[in-house]
Amino acid sequence: MGRIALVSCMRNEGIHLLEWLAYHRVIGFGPVVVCTNDCADGSDSLLDRLADAGAVTHLLNPLPPGTPPQAAGIARAMAHLASTDADWLAHLDSDEFLNILPGAGPVQHITERAGDAHVIALPWHLFGDNGHADWPGETLPAFTACQAAPDPATVKFKSLFRFRAFATASDHMPTRPLIDAPLAVNAGGEPLSSAPLHGKPRSRFHPVETALRGGAQVNHYAIRSTDVFLLKNDRGRGMGPPSDKYHLGSKWHRIANRNDTQDRSILARWPETAAELARLRALPGVAEAETRCRDWFAATKATRLTPQNLTRWTRRGAA
Repeated sequence: MGRIALVSCMRNEGIHLLEWLAYHRVIGFGPVVVCTNDCADGSDSLLDRLADAGAVTHLLNPLPPGTPPQAAGIARAMAHLASTDADWLAHLDSDEFLNILPGAGPVQHITERAGDAHVIALPWHLFGDNGHADWPGETLPAFTACQAAPDPATVKFKSLFRFRAFATASDHMPTRPLIDAPLAVNAGGEPLSSAPLHGKPRSRFHPVETALRGGAQVNHYAIRSTDVFLLKNDRGRGMGPPSDKYHLGSKWHRIANRNDTQDRSILARWPETAAELARLRALPGVAEAETRCRDWFAATKATRLTPQNLTRWTRRGAA
């Protein structure tokens, strides 16, 4: 079986990069491909230092006008991976961490259970701000509050898929199958409908109740701290035009900021993740490049989170 690749499209996300990379390397992903566009925070330099050491492949993602960054980046990454020995691919943003329960097992567990399937459905599990107004410096130990369970009526999914069986992919699932009858399963190997893999890109698998089973979830830290969430207004959206999505009190903020219960299961792999973080930071130039990303975040926060912008980026009495 080929290796399991991880792909992400990032812009100005250097303060999150090393933890996301360390954790996913610990659970068995590799190669890791990160596509970037229009970065101002120094994350391009950080990725270049990591690439020099063989920890990632860094692809620049120049964009024609009107092209969503993730659509272009995923296509670029799939073309690159076609010449590697990777078989499976997952596209996860820097705020998404795959948790194979209980306690973040290796990603190979779910590809082995998938058998001959081509796509594995991975449900989002939404994590809230945990009461943090200011970025605490790490995601996994600081953000453990979440929704009690995904809502079958609204839950969205990410995918782990055999990328050579598809011509394209969206940020949620592969599209345009190159085979007649692609097979979709949940993380436990139970069959799902393949209908969402055809036609326009979608974000939900069916039947939803089966798709939610299987013992894996994507911990989606879509909010993190208030300052991180609001500065997404400067970064922009990966798959759509500008909107009020990243405003406090917006529809998305109300959906995603879930602090109903605690889920600390992913921290079973925290000691290994912390050790991998230390190893990555010891690589030539990495710690210095990460520090520049942190300095950029602090300076940008001071400049952009003004009283005027805080008012502009807050929806009062949103329905």
